Amino acid sequence: MSDKQSALVPLIELRHIDKHFGPQHVLKEVNLTVHKGEVVVIIGPSGSGKSTLCRTINRLETVDAGEIVIDGELLPQEGRKLAELRAQIGMVFQSFNLFAHRTVLDNVTIGPREVLRVSKREAEEEALRLLRRVGVASQARKLPAQLSGGQQQRVAIARALAMRPKAILFDEPTSALDPEMIGEVLNVMTELAKEGMTMVIVTHEMNFARRVADRVVFMEDGAILEVSAPEEFFSAPKTRRAREFLNTLRERERT
Repeated sequence: MSDKQSALVPLIELRHIDKHFGPQHVLKEVNLTVHKGEVVVIIGPSGSGKSTLCRTINRLETVDAGEIVIDGELLPQEGRKLAELRAQIGMVFQSFNLFAHRTVLDNVTIGPREVLRVSKREAEEEALRLLRRVGVASQARKLPAQLSGGQQQRVAIARALAMRPKAILFDEPTSALDPEMIGEVLNVMTELAKEGMTMVIVTHEMNFARRVADRVVFMEDGAILEVSAPEEFFSAPKTRRAREFLNTLRERERT
């Protein structure tokens, strides 16, 4: 158990989460606790429910049953309290989701100004600091379309950080990127992990998961089959399906 986990201060709790898309049962009795300062990486085959699970944490996807608790407070279905709690959990999407008609600087400042009621000057100062931190401050006056995919995703990370979140969710943040751009985004995420940011990351980047995760969650068919420390999961997975999944990945790397 890592030092982070030994503190055992829950920040995100999923209790008996169930969800359907029509007849498809996409999340089945899911229970997961993420502690403050912990990095939890969710992996598994396509269609296993990873992204849906990630998106239920701040109710971008509603659930049919179960409870979600953020820093000790039950996440409601709707209303002002939901908005307040949701603002405490940042989200970085596969497809960046930047406002195309706004500059990079505007994309990063709009949340703090409109939700946190931060002044324009303070919001812009903080945005520029964050853009420097992720290595794209020189792009502040450009529109997203003028940036590479890797730059856009780093802007999206800066935008999430600008809301001063208690945790950030990453839903396959590198899967839309060209191979040479993946590393620059993973480097930013690695630095966030070192600084103690609580993160839940859905990813196919196994080397990154092994290096950065405190715990690896393996999902298949809407259920969590295994939760382990990365060195344990990658060297001696407990379940047959996890072994098959890792063997498939290794075969793919060899071809």
